[in-house]
Order: sequence, then structure tokens, then C-alpha cells
Amino acid sequence: MTTDTTGTAARDGAPRPGGPADSPFVRACRREPVPHTPVWFMRQAGRSLPEYREIRANVGMLESCRRPDLVAEITLQPVRRHGVDAAILFSDIVVPVAAAGVDLDIVPGTGPVVAEPVRTAEDVERIRPIGRDDVSYVDEAVRLLVAELGATPLIGFAGAPFTLASYLVEGGPSRTHAKTKALMYGQPELWHALCARLAEVTLSFLRVQIGAGVSAVQLFDSWAGALSEADYRRYVLPHSTTVLSGLADAGVPRIHFGVGTAELLGAMGEAGADVVGVDWRTPLDVATRRIGPDRAVQGNLDPTVLLAPWSVVETEVRRIVKQGRAAPGHVFNLGHGVLPETDPEVLTRVVALVHEVSARRAEQG
Repeated sequence: MTTDTTGTAARDGAPRPGGPADSPFVRACRREPVPHTPVWFMRQAGRSLPEYREIRANVGMLESCRRPDLVAEITLQPVRRHGVDAAILFSDIVVPVAAAGVDLDIVPGTGPVVAEPVRTAEDVERIRPIGRDDVSYVDEAVRLLVAELGATPLIGFAGAPFTLASYLVEGGPSRTHAKTKALMYGQPELWHALCARLAEVTLSFLRVQIGAGVSAVQLFDSWAGALSEADYRRYVLPHSTTVLSGLADAGVPRIHFGVGTAELLGAMGEAGADVVGVDWRTPLDVATRRIGPDRAVQGNLDPTVLLAPWSVVETEVRRIVKQGRAAPGHVFNLGHGVLPETDPEVLTRVVALVHEVSARRAEQG
């Protein structure tokens, strides 16, 4: 067997023993037996950590994402502190669209703000394709991290076309997505042209990360829950499928996640993911029935539970581990991202508890 320098797999397609591809996280994503349920947290790279706030002081978000040394350090911080089973690349979903020529900034306390919202065919045309050179800092950061992480897998990620389109059309975050839906319903040809362009950019961005050595990727469709299933299938599913199916031969697990997507879980699974992320609103055993037996699930502790007394946290963690056994593979996570006010020690204790409870179950057969 020839060794792959990234540690993700051998060139003959078999996992490298002891490498990231043989880790509990990747095995769970592939619905293979695991010694314990693997754990990682969305928004674990920073957010609640004092060392993150210190290193990010006086450094803007986009600048942070473009400095490979800073990206590597922030990505590693929660791995060192919590003992999670996977790292996730520190970045932001708007990084590739900024690289594609969209004038935007990430404003503290607000989020992405677009200087000139996308409303016309000419606006869509200005979103150019991207390649490795356009995001070379991401390629470099991933390579630094893969070398540092060893057997711990690194997750790459990107925003899904609908969520990216929402930011671009609205000009920033929105509670109602009114402008987005008005364009979607009123100018469907323009809508599909925009999403097709964003799918191309997203696919290229994920391929750069995979080429640099990530062991899995996650596609965030954070705002897809604003849609009905019928609208999701008509206006969103084809473009998410372009991204996920475009990575079918990449050799890494694909995770698909959205918030408020209980009625969309089956359709999201059809987009081509190996793992479907589930927010805290839907029990994992119920979600598994909706998604089907051919995909693993990820989730789904309510992030606010981490602010409760430990006895409450422990009860909820045990419930989720138990419900996750209904799935052919389970990656423990939150139902959304870590809240900044979360006590880091609680996250560390959650990782240890999940490992303990699930390992005891594995030993019992």
C-alpha cells in the first residue's frame, strides 16, 4: 500500500492505518464500526475560548481567514483544549465569494455586509470563477494543519448556494429573507443563474481544501429552513446537488447541515451527502427515519443547554447518544454553533462524557 502524504488515504483507495481516514470521526461518517461516538462542535474554532479572543484582538475576520498561521493556530486551539475527534478549518462561508470579486466585509456584531447587493444578471456575471491561486491562503493553511494534526481529521467547509445567495441578495443577514424570496419567485431564471454560479464557486473552494488534505467537508445551508420542502426542491436542491455530487469521487465524507430543516431532512439527504446534520429541534431517531438508512447523522445538542447546570447537560448528552444509536452512523455535535458565552470547561466535559458513554455501549456489544 502506498502512503498518502496527507494521511487521508492510500493512493489505492484504502485507509491508511492510524491515519485520519481510519479515525472514529471518518468511520462514523462512513457508517462503519467505531470504538466510541466521535465528537466535534460547530464554531468550535474560537468563539468561547479566551485564547481565541486574545489572538483575534484587533484583527478583522476576513484578515484572520487570510492568514495561514492564524488560521492554523485558531483551528488547533479547541483540539488541544477539548480533545475533540476532528478539527474544523477556521474560515467563513463568504471567503470564496469575496475571492470571486464580491465587495463585502464581515462586520462585528452584524455579519457579512455586501457593498452592492446582487439583483441583476450583470451582478451575477461579476461573480467570477475561482481557482487555487485565488484562495492560496486556504490551501496553505490546510497543509499546515494536516501536518500538525497527524491522525486527527480536518474538516473543510463552505456555504451552500442558497445561504450564500441570501447574503448577496439581501446585502447582509436577514430574518425574513424577503428580498431573496422575491427574486427567487419573481425572477426564477436569474435566481437559478445566481445559484449555479455560486455552486461553481463553492465546488471549486471545496476542491482546493480537499486537494490540500482535508479528511471531510461540510456544506452549510444555514438558512434553508426558511423554505418549504416544495420550494427547497425547486429552487435549492439542484444547486446543492451540483456541489455535493461534484465531490462524489473525491474520497472524503460529505456532510450537509442546515437550521430549522426538520421538514427538509429527506430532501437534503438526496442532495448527495454521506452525513446529514440535524439541529436540536428534531430527535435523532426521528431524523434517521426521515433521512433513511443510507446516511449517517450529526448532532444535535441545543447549544443553550451548555449554559445550564451540569446535571442538565449530562442528561441531554446521554439522551442524544442513545437516540443516535438508531442511525447507521452518528457524529455527536451541537444543533448549531457554540455560543460565545459558553464555559469551555463544559465543552471539554461533554467530549469526555460522550466518549465514556458510547465506549461503554460499544464494549457491551
